[in-house]
Amino acid sequence: MKKLAVVVAMLFAAGLVFAQSSLASPNSDEIGRDSAMQSLREISVDKFEREGSWYVHIPSDYGTITGRLFEGNPAMKDPLEGDDPADDTQVYGVRVDFFKRGVNSFTITAGRPLPIEGTAKIISMWVCGRNQSHDMYVLIQDYFGHNFELYMGNLGFSGWKKLSAVIPASPDGEHGIVQSSAYYGDRPGIKIIGFRVDCNPMQARGSYYLYLDDLRAITDLYDLENRDEDDMLDNW
Repeated sequence: MKKLAVVVAMLFAAGLVFAQSSLASPNSDEIGRDSAMQSLREISVDKFEREGSWYVHIPSDYGTITGRLFEGNPAMKDPLEGDDPADDTQVYGVRVDFFKRGVNSFTITAGRPLPIEGTAKIISMWVCGRNQSHDMYVLIQDYFGHNFELYMGNLGFSGWKKLSAVIPASPDGEHGIVQSSAYYGDRPGIKIIGFRVDCNPMQARGSYYLYLDDLRAITDLYDLENRDEDDMLDNW
C-alpha cells in the first residue's frame, strides 16, 4: 500500500511538471494528449472519386489550368477500416501550362465546402508533386466562417508523398481557428474549402502536373459520441 502511494505521488509530481512546461510553451502537436476526454478518429473527407466535385483556377495572365480524374492509387496508402478498395480507384490530376516565369499561384477548390465534424487535429492528403519546389496550403473555414490557410509542405519530391497540416487550437475560443462555441450551437467542426499552390518563380514554366488522392482528417469526436441520448439538440 505504501509502495502504491509513492508511485501515485511520483506520477502526480510528473504531471505537474508536464503541465507547467506545456503551459509555458504550448505545442499544437501535443495539445490534449494528456487528457483522457478524447476520442480520436481518422476519417475520410474525400477520395477524389466524383467527376465535377473539384474546380481549378489560375489567373488568365499566368497560364492555363485543367483538372480531371485518372485511374490510379498511391501504392503505400493504408485503407481505412471498413473501406472497400473498389470504391477508391481514381486520383485527381491538375495540369498547369505557364505563360512565363513569375510570382504566381493556382487553386484547387471543392465544389462545396467539405465539413469535418468534431475537433479536427490533423488534415492529410496524398500528393504527387513531380519534384517541383512549389508550396501547398490547405484552405479551411472555421466554426464562425473565418478563412484560414495551413501549410502542408513543399512539392519538391518525386512520386507520391503524404502531406499533413496540424490545426492549432484556439487559445481562448475567440481568436485563431475556432472549432466550437457554447454560445452558438452544439455541432463543432471546420470546413475544407480547397488548396492553394504558391509556385516557385524560377520553376513556374512549361507544363506542371500535380495529382491528389485520399483527403483525410484526424478528429476528436468525444463530445459527439458521448452525448446523452435524452439530451436535446440546440439547433432550433
